[in-house]
Amino acid sequence: MLDSNETIVAIASPTTPAMRGIVRMSGQSVVPILEAVGIKSSQAKRAQVIQSRIDLGTPLGKLDIAVSLWPTSQSYTGQPSAELHTIGSAPVLQSIVNVLTTAGARAARPGEFTMRAFLAGRLDLPQAEAVLGVIEAEQRGSLEHALNQLAGNLSRPLEQMRSEMLDLLADVEAGLDFVDEDIEFISDEALVERLSVIHAAVDKTRQSMESRGGNRSRAIVAFRGNPNAGKSHLINALVGREVAIVADVAGTTRDVVSVETTLDGHAVQWVDTAGIESRAQHDPLFEITAASQAHALRASQNADVRIWCVDACHDDLAAQRRYFETHDGSSKRSSIDIWVATKSDLIDSTQRQPDWMYTSVITGDGVDRLRDRVSQFVASHDKEEVGSIMGTAARCSGSLAHAATCIETAIRFVQQGDGHEFVASELRVAVECLGEVTGAVYTDDILDRVFGRFCIGK
Repeated sequence: MLDSNETIVAIASPTTPAMRGIVRMSGQSVVPILEAVGIKSSQAKRAQVIQSRIDLGTPLGKLDIAVSLWPTSQSYTGQPSAELHTIGSAPVLQSIVNVLTTAGARAARPGEFTMRAFLAGRLDLPQAEAVLGVIEAEQRGSLEHALNQLAGNLSRPLEQMRSEMLDLLADVEAGLDFVDEDIEFISDEALVERLSVIHAAVDKTRQSMESRGGNRSRAIVAFRGNPNAGKSHLINALVGREVAIVADVAGTTRDVVSVETTLDGHAVQWVDTAGIESRAQHDPLFEITAASQAHALRASQNADVRIWCVDACHDDLAAQRRYFETHDGSSKRSSIDIWVATKSDLIDSTQRQPDWMYTSVITGDGVDRLRDRVSQFVASHDKEEVGSIMGTAARCSGSLAHAATCIETAIRFVQQGDGHEFVASELRVAVECLGEVTGAVYTDDILDRVFGRFCIGK
């Protein structure tokens, strides 16, 4: 492993022309190197922004530059760090790197800044891999998954499992130390119960990661709109069988109705919701309506695709759309809205408006086109899901499977009345496996695999 105290430097922004470009530097000699090139800090131990100039030699000469400096360990990498901001010109940025390397810095390797953040405890391994996911994200879905992982949504439950395992291991080993005395730190029944809960959580996490890495994520498609707008008719037509109750009476659907199918090889959950409506508090159906609206709203906000259905005969489709856009509030960043004018057989083709898909379950008009639109999104949804988590899943699934097996073996040892020294041995291995996932336990090979995929400057 390279010396993490060496001062490294790299271009940290895209090399395409831009208004601003960034050169990043990290290491114990950041401040002396800056001073060597004429950039003086005004505060010894405080983060600061320095307006200065740097001499890039012939033919570029002196260049105005803004330097964000963190002179202590309170930085992303846990070391003195600096970012030099100037115009986004590749030759200029490379010239700055050359000047700083001449003054004592070393060119950074791929992922070396993020690796130093990991070594400093700023990130764990899943979060470090999520940094790469954020960098590589090309669509909203992949960015959302990477940001969730970066926020610790994977790491926190795993670290909690590991912490609980360490507590149990401490109890078991304490019991071994006092085996000749009448002291019980944890009963076999309690040990089995707590290990069973942890085993279920580890196995669920492993299966979830493997299913996502294996391109088997499920997209949720929710149907929204006014009562009697044809939502149930349409979902039946798209699925190809009757899964939702259809009637001419408005408000037939009160509860959320869902069915899972495959669409061109991709898993889809189709969700029919109650039509959007409100009632006065004195209305006998007020409580039922309020509950159905709450369920429908929750389903809508969790959906990947929202199909908004409005009767094509409606007087003002644009106004109806504006109303719907303000009705459901927040939604997943990766979701899309498809605006569908149903019962298109009841209007003339000249009445059709842009930005709306027209469908009729009577004539079949537009149903295949809508199905294809959903299929296209679901295919990209699965691709994004895989792209953002595949690296973590590939690295972690084996460790999680081994941890689950060790916990299962430990439970069997307890139930069979075998010595607790065997139980402790299995728990130690399980703790180490969970540590490999979060990065509490790591080797140089693991770090090379994780950070070798990064680009230089990150």
